[in-house]
Amino acid sequence: MKRFVPRLGGVLVLAALVWLAQATLMAPDAIPVRVALVERGTVEQTVTNSRAGTVKARRRAKLSPEIGGRVVALPFAEGARVRRGDVLLRMDDSLPRARLFVAERELLALTAQREQSCLASERAARERERTERLAREGVVSTDLLDQVTSGASVAEAACRAALASLERARAGVELARTESSKTLLTAPFDGVLAKLSVQVGEWSTPSPPGLPIPSLIDLIDTRTLYVSAPMDEVDSARIQAGQRARVTVDSQPGRHFGAKVVRRAPYVLDVEAQNRTVEVEVELDPNEVATALLPGTSADVELILSVREDVLRVPSTALMEGGRALVVSEGRLVERSVKIGVRNWDFTEVLGGLAAGERIVTSLDRPEIKAGVRVKAEGTPGS
Repeated sequence: MKRFVPRLGGVLVLAALVWLAQATLMAPDAIPVRVALVERGTVEQTVTNSRAGTVKARRRAKLSPEIGGRVVALPFAEGARVRRGDVLLRMDDSLPRARLFVAERELLALTAQREQSCLASERAARERERTERLAREGVVSTDLLDQVTSGASVAEAACRAALASLERARAGVELARTESSKTLLTAPFDGVLAKLSVQVGEWSTPSPPGLPIPSLIDLIDTRTLYVSAPMDEVDSARIQAGQRARVTVDSQPGRHFGAKVVRRAPYVLDVEAQNRTVEVEVELDPNEVATALLPGTSADVELILSVREDVLRVPSTALMEGGRALVVSEGRLVERSVKIGVRNWDFTEVLGGLAAGERIVTSLDRPEIKAGVRVKAEGTPGS
């Protein structure tokens, strides 16, 4: 027995040394993880679009001339900002100008003819008056009076016919001017010349009925941009005009643009092989921010339904499926079940399972990060 006790003590010491070596020298290195503090703050209840939205313009015109002709001038290049009334395209107007010249000359001729006919009518009317007076005095015969009266009536009719021809000639001049003006394509509003699909020297052909032809010019008013986004039909009852929103676009990552709902479609869109959605339109606030966006850009819309202030919250990226989270405790990861409230892309309200000041893991994109492993916390004070 005296010899057994020292041996047992030696075995225990050896086992302790082995355990200490495994716990220190032979232990795996701690895994670095990003963490965030459980803290109090504001959480907004939001809904987001079910598919990507699109930046659109309320005023966008695809323009083409009304008549055919050869393009002789394009005063503005693509991307130029134009004002209402600026000439965007000019076609060869030699034939319309020639027609206008002929119509104006005809108008001059008919004006002179009308003056001549009406002067003759006035003279015939005076002659009739004199003849009627002489006929009453018995100086001239009734037959002569009939001849003079008929001549006056014919002259008066010729004057009226000349006046009608003159009005027709004036209409012809106006028609020729209108046809000549159609060789010019002007901007219907202030905007940006987005696209030109024609070159100087090419022939422009108007679109025949029932057969659409691509337009030559695409003009966009960048001051009227908005975002159209499809929302899931289950959220349609909670969406109202005037609600605040946030917009993000792929072309400007990391930026959020304030916006507000201006329209919710009065019907649900039913498209085969897609979820049923309701279209929502939002305008950026202030609208000047929208001028930096390009129509056609994809955008995401987050509608703010309600706001919870001074509540316990965690980053939404720190929560796993089923409302679980990994908390750093004494250098190791511990799994917790979290009771959650309202949430959005950024933060989730915590109703239970976590306490303020605890460190929760946000880097969940690696398979080795799981409950029980030793970790080295990064990313927050006190890590």
